[in-house]
Amino acid sequence: MVEVKPLLARALKKAAVALENDAPAVLAVVRTCTICGYVGPFRRTGAHARSDGACPSCKSMERHRQLKLMLDRLEMNELGRTLHFAPESWLKPILRERSSDYVTTDYIRDDVDLKLNIEALDLESDSFDTILCSHVLEHVDDRKALAELFRVLRPGGLAILAVPIIEGWDKTYEDPSITSPLARRINFGQDDHVRVYGRDFRDRVRAAGFTLREFSADGMDTVKYGLARGARIFLAYKPRPEPDTLA
Repeated sequence: MVEVKPLLARALKKAAVALENDAPAVLAVVRTCTICGYVGPFRRTGAHARSDGACPSCKSMERHRQLKLMLDRLEMNELGRTLHFAPESWLKPILRERSSDYVTTDYIRDDVDLKLNIEALDLESDSFDTILCSHVLEHVDDRKALAELFRVLRPGGLAILAVPIIEGWDKTYEDPSITSPLARRINFGQDDHVRVYGRDFRDRVRAAGFTLREFSADGMDTVKYGLARGARIFLAYKPRPEPDTLA
């Protein structure tokens, strides 16, 4: 016979966790959302609940607010023709307003302008000024994807990249033999991830031909805007061709 008390205890615990994750953080730290301007306590979010990662007004998470902060701090107001992979709803209006032409794309979703495979883009070379590719490369063959991003960028163009990265690791952890959803969740943190990056992510980006800069919010910004401490955004530029001095 199944004992009722253990089942009831588990059900109550599950309900309590769900309620807690939907409530403002216990400390009620006042944050400011860079996306919608909300000021006040954030809410818990994530499978491993982060104490106040989500804006209760627009539902943006840490990485979305950091991208908006970077756009503002670096005064990226004229992005030219922009290609946005796996477009986040929080960022779409911001990027559209700052772009002369704004194109969204995803391999699976239907709510985009173009359904494209990032490993083999059906796009002309040198056709975009800016690309936003946030938390996509850990899902795909990143060497093929980075080569394609480089190809479709115009010389002088910028690819804004963000990935899960462990700065304490010299090398990226990946194993193509790990294919089951459970094994991927155990090894890579999510059932559709195929790697967790180490510091050598930078080498992969440079190997595709890019020059690289990085943006990271400082301590006060992480507190004010509710950002992940130490999170980096990688700014990958396609070099302009050297002038022909013999001409």
